[in-house]
Amino acid sequence: MAAGKEIRGKIKSVENTKKITKAMEMVAASKMRKAQERMRASRPYGEKVRNIAANLAEANPEYTHPFLVKKDGSKTVGLIVVTTDKGLCGGLNTNVLRQVTIRMREIEASGRKVVSVAIGNKGFGFMNRIGVKVMAHAVQLGDTPHLDKLIGPVKVLLDAYQEGKVDEVLLCYTKFLNTMKQEPVVEQLLPLTADRMAPSHDHSWDYLYEPDAQTVIDDLLLRYIEALIYQAVAENMASEQSARMVAMKSATDNAGNLINELKLVYNKTRQAAITKELSEIVAGAAAV
Repeated sequence: MAAGKEIRGKIKSVENTKKITKAMEMVAASKMRKAQERMRASRPYGEKVRNIAANLAEANPEYTHPFLVKKDGSKTVGLIVVTTDKGLCGGLNTNVLRQVTIRMREIEASGRKVVSVAIGNKGFGFMNRIGVKVMAHAVQLGDTPHLDKLIGPVKVLLDAYQEGKVDEVLLCYTKFLNTMKQEPVVEQLLPLTADRMAPSHDHSWDYLYEPDAQTVIDDLLLRYIEALIYQAVAENMASEQSARMVAMKSATDNAGNLINELKLVYNKTRQAAITKELSEIVAGAAAV
C-alpha cells in the first residue's frame, strides 16, 4: 500500500501544520488584546494634543509655524509607509501597499517625485523593490512601539520639509476598525490644515505664552506630529494582530478540512486494496 503510506504521510504533515497555525492563532489573540488596549490608551492624548494645536494655530496668527505653510518649490512628496515586520497576517500589508502604489502613480502623473520613510520590514522591502528612494527606515519594532525608535527616521523627512526639499508629507498605515475589519489609510500629514487638526469652532482661544509663542508652538506641533506617528503605528500593530489571528484561524480550519478529505481518500484507497486482495483470493480458490 504505497499510496496509503503516502497519504498517511500527508495527513501527518497537515496535522503538524494545523498545530502550528492553532498556536499562532492563540498567540495573536493574546497580543491583539494588548495591542488594542495600547492603541485605545493613546487615542485620548492624541485627541487632546490635536485640539490644543488647532487652538494655538488659530490664536496666534502673527507667527506661522513651517508645518502650517504650504510649500510649492521642490515638487517632491514624502511618504511615511507603516507596515508590519512579519508576514502571515492576510492581506494587511498588500492592501495598504496597493493604496500607496495608487497614490504614487497619481503623484508621478502630476510631475512630482516621491521619497519615502519606511516603518516595518514589509514596506521597506517593497520600496526598495520598486526603486523608490528610502530616506530612512525603522524595522524590528517588536510588539510594543517605542517613540524613540520612530523619531529618528521621521525627523529626516520633517527636516527635509522645513528645508523646502519636500513640499508634502503623506502618512500611510492601516487603521483599526474592529477585529474583523481594518482599513488602509493614506492621509496628509504636512502641511497641517485646520480641518486636519480639529473641526472648526465658532470661537477661538487665546493664550499667554512662556517664554514666547514661537517656542511653545514649535514644541507643541512637533509633539503633535509625534503623536500622529505613534498613533498610526499603534493602530497598525493592533490591525496586524487582528489580521493574523483571523488568518491563522482560517488556516487552521482549512487544515482540518484537508485532513478530513485526506482521511476519506485514505479509507477509500485502503478499502479498494482490501477488496482487490479478497477478489484475488477468491479467484485463486476457484482456480484450484
